[in-house]
Amino acid sequence: MSMTALQELLYKIADDQLIIGHRNSEWTGFGPLLEEDIAFSSMAQDKVGQSYALYQMLNSLGEPPPDTVAFMREASLFRNCQLVELPNGEYDFSLIRHFLFDTAEALRFEMLTQSSHIPLAELSKKIRGELRYHTLHANTWIRQLGSATEESITRLQHSLEYALPYALGIFEPSPYEDELIDARIFAGEQALYLRWQEVVEEVLRPTQLSLPAWGSLTPRLGGRQGRHTEHLAHLLEEMSEVFRIDPAAEW
Repeated sequence: MSMTALQELLYKIADDQLIIGHRNSEWTGFGPLLEEDIAFSSMAQDKVGQSYALYQMLNSLGEPPPDTVAFMREASLFRNCQLVELPNGEYDFSLIRHFLFDTAEALRFEMLTQSSHIPLAELSKKIRGELRYHTLHANTWIRQLGSATEESITRLQHSLEYALPYALGIFEPSPYEDELIDARIFAGEQALYLRWQEVVEEVLRPTQLSLPAWGSLTPRLGGRQGRHTEHLAHLLEEMSEVFRIDPAAEW
């Protein structure tokens, strides 16, 4: 297997974690409840920490240091899916995105605990443990608000229908998919997608939220190839503002 295949896998996972971590951090001080303010802040800290660990792994494989890859790349060099870069919007959208994305990430890292790349397998065991809280939080609120009032159900249903095509972009296949599968680095995006479908359906079953037919959705692809919405460039400019003033500064 080429080193490029492993690096591509690590970049897309790390970039997902960094960008959704920043989006989650934007809820700090603005959560609809103090409990949710704390929850999203805590999850943001976890995800940025997870991205840092993955960037460190990339650095050990010959890539630039974590600060450089996080703060000095242009938007077209990021490999995150488009879902994570979308603005937070109202709480209903952020909650739906949280549910769809963290369900996928929890399953991804569970699969990666079996990776033949031992450093990735070991790191995935740690991250999998952290994500248990994230999925518990998402599932609890989806089930509660998805069966509560007419307004909460309607708002979540609208956000679900809007977010699903972007969520399918999580599973955009790698150009190195066959290499990764053959080398037992990762079982592949299609395997992850099928497991994700099952879990999403299971969580939503007791609610009053309905899923459209999977085949009727058109995935929003391109993020894994560096094609992003206009929102990512603005986010990166804000995120890297302090670092770009003086990259050599020590705190």
